[in-house]
Amino acid sequence: PEGRGFESLRARKPLIPFPHHRLRPAARLAAGLVLLGTVQRAVLWACFGPRGAGAAGLAGVFAIGLRADLATAGWAALIPVLWLSLIPDRWAAARWHRRFMFVVGSLAATVAVFGAVAEYFFFEEFDARFNVLAVDYLLYPAEILGDLRAEYPFFPLVALCVGLGILLAWLARDTRPAPGIPVRVRLADLAAIGPALVLAIAAAPGAPPRWSADRVLDELSGSGLYGFVQALVTRDLRWADHYRTLPPAEAWTRARRQLASPSATFTGGQQSIERAITGDPARPRLNVVVVLAESLGCEFWGAFGRTPSLTPRLDVLAREGLLFTRIYACGERTVRGMEGALASFPPLPGESLIRRSSPGPVASLARTLRADGYATELVYGGRGTFDGMRTWALAAGYDRFVEERDYAHPSFVNVWGVADEDLFAKALEAMRALHAAGRPFFSTIITVSNHKPYTYPPDRIRENPQDRNRGNAVKYSDWALGEFFDRAKREPFWANTVFVVVADHGARVYGSPRLPVRSHEIPILVLGPAAVRGAPRRIGTLGSTLDVVPTALGLVGRPYRSVFFGRDLLRDPAAGARALLNHNRDSGILRDRSLAILGIGRTASFWRYDPAGRGVTPVGTPGPADSEVARDAAALFQVADEMVLKGTWCPAGR
Repeated sequence: PEGRGFESLRARKPLIPFPHHRLRPAARLAAGLVLLGTVQRAVLWACFGPRGAGAAGLAGVFAIGLRADLATAGWAALIPVLWLSLIPDRWAAARWHRRFMFVVGSLAATVAVFGAVAEYFFFEEFDARFNVLAVDYLLYPAEILGDLRAEYPFFPLVALCVGLGILLAWLARDTRPAPGIPVRVRLADLAAIGPALVLAIAAAPGAPPRWSADRVLDELSGSGLYGFVQALVTRDLRWADHYRTLPPAEAWTRARRQLASPSATFTGGQQSIERAITGDPARPRLNVVVVLAESLGCEFWGAFGRTPSLTPRLDVLAREGLLFTRIYACGERTVRGMEGALASFPPLPGESLIRRSSPGPVASLARTLRADGYATELVYGGRGTFDGMRTWALAAGYDRFVEERDYAHPSFVNVWGVADEDLFAKALEAMRALHAAGRPFFSTIITVSNHKPYTYPPDRIRENPQDRNRGNAVKYSDWALGEFFDRAKREPFWANTVFVVVADHGARVYGSPRLPVRSHEIPILVLGPAAVRGAPRRIGTLGSTLDVVPTALGLVGRPYRSVFFGRDLLRDPAAGARALLNHNRDSGILRDRSLAILGIGRTASFWRYDPAGRGVTPVGTPGPADSEVARDAAALFQVADEMVLKGTWCPAGR
């Protein structure tokens, strides 16, 4: 209440500055965010906390988490503190200002509550706080909102969050006009509170913090709001500004050494990886088809030990072709699969090559084959605007880009696009036309059905589509692929076509390692009599999606020019085998059993990976061999980043 106490406050400067009445909304906002973060962390711990973490893990999660929440609260309170300290008394006492503060408070509370609820479902899928994946998805609201509406009671949840936000703002409101506060008192309070806010912000442990050998503990101790903003700000990262680098001459020398092979001759200077790859120019031009299968990781295949198998049709096909059994996805999104499997380009942190490339020429499998006389097309079931796919495809050398609007009467459509069966039917139709015209062709097919909300046409598999679970979606994708190959085998171009099936990424991120290698395990399956000239076999050479391009071109067997970072898994020496990986803002290299992870702040950590047990353990004291692996990784990523900046990732004349 107003009275002599406030009159006294107005009349003198306190000996110890104390926040005046006006700053209560900012204090409530900060306290509310800290409380919400603590409650949310407790819920996430109860639902997703790793077993065996113990009291030390629990204490670390909440102690480090408090720092993250204080930093979030500090950022959130900064503008309200400045506003409430500097506006004149007549504004603070006005009715419009109280209404304005109520609206702002309602919006802030609604966003905070909705973010906490949404992050629960995000953590359920990715074992992670909001990160770069959340930012990427938010840029395409049509697909994401459609997915959310199909998968969750979206509008009731939004209404609940809005209602809670308004209720919290109403409970926290000031019912009386703010008293007049002398300017000197407001400035004194601002001088006292400002450093505290800056200190809270500066004490942020990172997003996510890095204090544990268990990635999930790190994620639990982070802040989703803080992580989201940090991911948004750091979308365009320069490798040299944030990660370990080498002197330029050493970086290029190491990169060239890792890309050398018996079939390659370097044709550029010392700061170039352009190579001429040997081949027989008299060989007939084999058709090439690459199927980039959505989320079809090894964990679903009976061929990789799944019991019961979710991929019976593919398991049969695996016994007819070349099945590569130790392959890793470069990242966790389709654009990462595209840049790896179609452009053989490393997964730089920040934006993928698909999203950051200019309209100018881009080195890719499509551009390489088009230069050799091939017709090229990319058949996609969704919208071409999503992730800039159409723009990238045309820059990467595709003559034709097929998207959702090009399907006249699809049998089934969900928020992500047409069903896989319609996609494959469209692709086969185009292949027939090109074959009839006497043109060799390269076709890329990108599936979408194995994705939330996991809907597909009825009466294709025994399972009920209304169940909407990943296992059923995998079975439908397997059925559609099986039907596609059954039909392709009856086509006249079957005998002279190299078919490659590769998952764009694994199904979801899980596990404690900082870079979850197990989540990246995917298959590469090569089919067709033109490619499988001997007995079908399983090949255990270490590789990644980067190796699809050089391996496919090696099967074609004609000469070409390359700036690709992958290796020919069938011709290059196994001694140089490696896999380049990306998770959130970490980039890594797996070589044999050594895993080196390079992170923001020029950090490096070292691990041992057991392919049999699929476990990852930290290396206590890295040895010289570990340092060499890390330097090789830094060289490849540093060179790739420089090529992007200079626009030199396309061979001359292409």
